[in-house]
Amino acid sequence: MDLNVNSLSLKELRDIQSQVTKAIASFEDRKKREALAELEEKAKTLGYSLAELTGAPALTRKRSPAVPKYANPADASDTWSGRGRKPRWYDAAMKSGVKPEDMAI
Repeated sequence: MDLNVNSLSLKELRDIQSQVTKAIASFEDRKKREALAELEEKAKTLGYSLAELTGAPALTRKRSPAVPKYANPADASDTWSGRGRKPRWYDAAMKSGVKPEDMAI
């Protein structure tokens, strides 16, 4: 491939740079997947999983569902666990003078 970069515009050069960056990342990812597959196959032929040999922890972290801690004073079926963003009804109740202990389940 013979490319005269001196005759290209800035936009063309940046497009080529972007394409090269993507190609490099794609190449590296493909090579890593190939290497991982090869190592997993070798471990399997020896009767192990790759995770057993490397001592890698489980990739998924299982979290139990959040238990509701607060209930909407106007509608008890509307609950909040105390995790994440506060619901509007919670903020409104706090502004009206209701204490969190009063909304606790």
